[in-house]
Amino acid sequence: MSLSPVEGVALAEIESGGDPGEPAAKGVVGRSPGQLAWLRLRRDRTAVVSGVLLIFFMVLGLSAPLIEMAYGVGPREQFQNLLDGFGMPLGYAGGVTGDHWFGLEPGLGRDIFIRLIYGLRTSLFIALAAALITATIGVVLGALAGYLGGWLDAVINWITDLTLAMPFLIIALALTPTLTLRFYGERGQVSAAFGVGVLIAVFAIFGWTSTARLVRGQVIALREREFVEAAKASGAGLGHIIFRQLLPNIWAPILVSFSLAVPQFITSEAALSFIGVGLSDETPSFGRMIYRSLDFLQTDPAYVFFPGITIFALVFAFNLFGDALRDALDPKSSR
Repeated sequence: MSLSPVEGVALAEIESGGDPGEPAAKGVVGRSPGQLAWLRLRRDRTAVVSGVLLIFFMVLGLSAPLIEMAYGVGPREQFQNLLDGFGMPLGYAGGVTGDHWFGLEPGLGRDIFIRLIYGLRTSLFIALAAALITATIGVVLGALAGYLGGWLDAVINWITDLTLAMPFLIIALALTPTLTLRFYGERGQVSAAFGVGVLIAVFAIFGWTSTARLVRGQVIALREREFVEAAKASGAGLGHIIFRQLLPNIWAPILVSFSLAVPQFITSEAALSFIGVGLSDETPSFGRMIYRSLDFLQTDPAYVFFPGITIFALVFAFNLFGDALRDALDPKSSR
């Protein structure tokens, strides 16, 4: 009987306990695919640096209320007394002082540093929630289509093609104000939770297709293998075969797809917020901050520098970690 891919990789990748030139006196040590991937990831300096940077960003986002208490300034507080007659921050580099580390926003006088912290939390929450939802939808639909085939496979493929044919930006521009008018009317104050929920829903509608096609192809390649036939012969049900037999053998590409989807959702959220879709100006967001800073590029370049460099570092770290994770999970990788 042939082995499953996970078992095959585990048996194929056995590392010696000593140096290659020494006799095999100490024997060999077998490691699981997860342990081998973890060892490769730890040896990759790019993965370590980008992983530490991501942990740092996540800690900042989760600790936003605590940072606000220690900092002593809220994201909606305005310091009009620290602006000149033209609405520009007093002092150097956009009003950078010991009390306002990144300066103040021109016009409103809000603290840039604390809004960056809350904007970081907003972006990470939207991106991670959207990635989890889209991964779940894609895995379930892709696994069902790949394993059952037939009319269900045809229907899911048709829905996938239809979703890919829809223009994302146009649908987002049309859907958001429609939902806002439906629930809040023309003069209602839109809550931050509603705007965040709308963005997550928009990403969930359009983001599951790539994962579904990836999982479908992997399941089709595995559904006729002997370990699946053995599970069916023993009376295993559909749920057991999909979630206990098939998905454990394709978790690596799913994990890589998830890690690369998060930075895409971060940049998409910033782009939609930039054009005024989803989040209001009261909700801290990188996109809204960059949009407001465009009028002050010459007079206050620090205003656009801080949110710009933050979102660049966040997305860059996610992309680097995703690439390193893909290399670590590849059994044929030489890294």
